[in-house]
Amino acid sequence: MNNDYFGYVRVSTQKQGEGASLEAQRDAITRYGAQNGLIITEWFCEKETAAKAGRPVFAAMVRDLKKRRAAGFIVHKIDRSARNFKDWAMIGDLSDAGFDIHFATETLDFRSRGGRLAADIQAVIAADYIRNLREETKKGMKGRLKQGLYPFKAPLGYRDNGGGKVKTICPRKGPLVRELFIAYASGEHSLPSLQAYATELGLATQYGSPLSVGFLGGLLSNPFYCGIIKIKKTGDTYPGQHDALVTVATFKRVQAVKLGKHVKRVTRHRHRYRGLFVCAHCSYAMIAERQGKHVYYRCHTSTCPRNSIREDAIDRFVFDHIRQLRLTEEAQSRLMQEARKWQEPDLQDGAITLSASRQLHQLKENEQTLNEALLSKVVDAETYKQQKERIALERRRFEDCIAKGSENDQSAKTVQIFLELAKTVAGLYETMTCDEKREFLEIATSNRIIKDKNAQLEPRNWLRWVKSDPAFLNGTPARPNSRRPHDPAYHIEQVMEAMQCDEAKRFIALCQKMQDRNAAKENPPAKADRFRRAG
Repeated sequence: MNNDYFGYVRVSTQKQGEGASLEAQRDAITRYGAQNGLIITEWFCEKETAAKAGRPVFAAMVRDLKKRRAAGFIVHKIDRSARNFKDWAMIGDLSDAGFDIHFATETLDFRSRGGRLAADIQAVIAADYIRNLREETKKGMKGRLKQGLYPFKAPLGYRDNGGGKVKTICPRKGPLVRELFIAYASGEHSLPSLQAYATELGLATQYGSPLSVGFLGGLLSNPFYCGIIKIKKTGDTYPGQHDALVTVATFKRVQAVKLGKHVKRVTRHRHRYRGLFVCAHCSYAMIAERQGKHVYYRCHTSTCPRNSIREDAIDRFVFDHIRQLRLTEEAQSRLMQEARKWQEPDLQDGAITLSASRQLHQLKENEQTLNEALLSKVVDAETYKQQKERIALERRRFEDCIAKGSENDQSAKTVQIFLELAKTVAGLYETMTCDEKREFLEIATSNRIIKDKNAQLEPRNWLRWVKSDPAFLNGTPARPNSRRPHDPAYHIEQVMEAMQCDEAKRFIALCQKMQDRNAAKENPPAKADRFRRAG
């Protein structure tokens, strides 16, 4: 065993292992052994970095040495044996225990004091090389992040295009990932049911296995899908150059659903207003109860005064509220005239982006204030990161608004559809099913409370423009001292802003669905047509 030695060769990656490096190391070690009368009884080949401890092949060789199966080992050079102090200390311990350590290309005697010192110096240089390389890599990655480039593997739904290039949406998987966000944002799915839905859509990992619940949870929490790069380890956020798969509003709603702020519970009785109205005294949800032929909504808080109301009474209050969300013919005509002006090239660019630009300017000021607060230690690092992420999301939303300022959402045709629906919304509401009425109220109303047998509700922010200026909308003269501007362009700007939100799009889709269904009832296809379609 005195002349029996192990040979150890190493490269840092699997890709390097396909080259000639391992063979070159093996040849140098073989020549060294032959020149010095050392017999190599076993080879240990490793394809892993030595920057940190824990190499499995190296650990196996050390175990065999401690079992006295060889007198020592031969390695190509010092940086092939270790680039971290822990492994280098282990090699020093082997030498102190009587094992011979040989370096095929180094002219030093590891058993002598001077040779050991020279080897230690080279080991320190090798470890420092790794530290420097790590710092330079981090610096390069941070530079890419500041440019809006994601220097890691593309998330599911995107594809890599090479180093230093923007991730692009995968034409096959991207729309499916968007479907997952939309489905979960509806509140109809839990993570396990979303997992089943993802499998149904055909989404899988790169290895073909189904997506796990944990993977889906991480995917839904990743702001990369709405255009923001977030580094999980540090919490830092950066605006990305890549195209977003979902809007910021959809991403925020998904986070709210995950936190339980928008939960749709399975109920035995599908009462119309379940979970929609709260008690004015305690702010807890009114509970629906059926007694005989009628449904009552009661507050079950023991400390609250008796507060209850019948469902048909709520129906009347709701319908009266919705009747106020209508436009006169004259108001519609005025707004349409202004909408057409917005389509003119000389007005379009500035008018569409005016509000979003103001909001962006305000967000930049908020970000500057936040940075000053961090420097002054008014806020801690964790709060700073949370607020920075919030500002980044809002900036992305308004930047998208500006970028899409001239797209279909701002077209005169879409404005006309919106205004027509706002004018006839009360009639459409009457024809909706119970579930459709619930969806309508969720989209169009807020602050729904029950107080003293009265139901009170307000239009959501995106619908407030309908009631914002009765004088203008009804065609009556405005008071000279009014603080609200009565310029028609001001109101069309409000309409355009309203149409950019997801609730407005859901509103249009729901009401158009009602219109189509009502039209089908009024004009059913002829009998011959039905048979022709069936055939």
